[in-house]
Amino acid sequence: MHVTARAVQDQFYEARMEFEDLIAQLLSPTAAGLTHSQAEDLIEGHGREVLRQLLQGWLESRGVGDVGPALAGQDGVQRTQRRLHSRALESLFGTVHVERLGYGAPGQESLHPLDAALNLPEERYSHALRKKVAVEAARSSFEEVVEAIGEHTGAQVPKRQAEELCQRAAQDFEAFYAQRRAQPQTPPADASGALVVLTTDGKGVPMRKEALRAQTRKAAEGTAHKLRTRLSKGEKRHRKRMATVAAVYSIAPYVRRADDIVRELAPVHEVRKERRPRPQDKRVWASVRQEPRTVIAEMFDEARGRDPEGTHPWVVLVDGQEHQLRLIRHEVKRRRVAVTLILDLFHVLEYLWAAAFAFHAEGSAEAELWVRTQLLSLLRGRVSQVAAAMRRRATVRAFTASKRAAVDKCADYLLKYRDMLRYDQYLAAGYPIGTGVIEGACRYKPRQHILDLPRFW
Repeated sequence: MHVTARAVQDQFYEARMEFEDLIAQLLSPTAAGLTHSQAEDLIEGHGREVLRQLLQGWLESRGVGDVGPALAGQDGVQRTQRRLHSRALESLFGTVHVERLGYGAPGQESLHPLDAALNLPEERYSHALRKKVAVEAARSSFEEVVEAIGEHTGAQVPKRQAEELCQRAAQDFEAFYAQRRAQPQTPPADASGALVVLTTDGKGVPMRKEALRAQTRKAAEGTAHKLRTRLSKGEKRHRKRMATVAAVYSIAPYVRRADDIVRELAPVHEVRKERRPRPQDKRVWASVRQEPRTVIAEMFDEARGRDPEGTHPWVVLVDGQEHQLRLIRHEVKRRRVAVTLILDLFHVLEYLWAAAFAFHAEGSAEAELWVRTQLLSLLRGRVSQVAAAMRRRATVRAFTASKRAAVDKCADYLLKYRDMLRYDQYLAAGYPIGTGVIEGACRYKPRQHILDLPRFW
């Protein structure tokens, strides 16, 4: 259907009138007494209605989708019955209505050519609004999503509909990335020396009892708590299911020395600000349904898609979880790829701090100095010496069994993973030594004594 310029102007009449009314209000004596924030509220409220009318006018300018006297669908049936149908579309600016021709036949579903031309969703909510809901849902609860949508847009989305929109938004997730991996990827122009970094972690997700894995559900059903209103010491709810989180990204090498890392233990205002490389093309995903081995295999698939020829160094950052390590090593062996396994420095620091409190009082300057000293030695590649020295010192001091346990636990940990603690080599090669990307995805909250270490990337 051909639309004249005059018709288009008429279809935007309501939007123009709404805009003129807003200007008139801003020029009125009442507006002259407003504060700037009150003026902002006025413009936002009325401006949103201007935007809604603009969208409504544009929809009307597209006509009704008249494609002739008849329309044949994919089923080959000629539909000759034509009738105007109206449908509501909930947009970011509010509700608009779409008038379009429906082509029907006895016993057949009507077809609407304009729906296809505009790529309208089957349901009420626009694609832009669905995206907004999905983005907000990734940040907070569905109650907060509904509140944010109502406050910052002109749309109204009930909680149940918000949940359903997110489910539909995620249904093509696997297919999308499978398709992307099947297509050749062109690396960025500055990626010639970039590292390919893989990292994975686990995150406990509270679940309904029927959604727990069989073993956890059995434990939950067979557990009787001492108290009705709270858990006693040592009791667990058996209500979480582990989600496997994975991330793959590229980053330029960043060469540092042991002293550079230790210096970053200083308060934020004392740390020298430097331009450091940032992760590029980062993909982070998680699954509570898939087994960890499946997610880890997909992580390696993603890395191979980025570096099909194996021309870039691969770095795998881990936290020392044994099952996770076994799965990673299995994939490395199966795929015959060369990787550098690095144990996250944050987890090493946790063990160092536990040992420090065996030698010195918690919160003391002496404990902090001890950790700094051990950390500097570890970063210089002296893993065995650090473990031996702390054990020797504990023996000389004749520690009690409880104090000695923390020291031995730290020493055992260092020796067990020393092949992944070659920090002197990693720093010289410019490799990352911390799992900040994946911990951030899990919303990891470090303990107070390592809050001053946000820069281990």
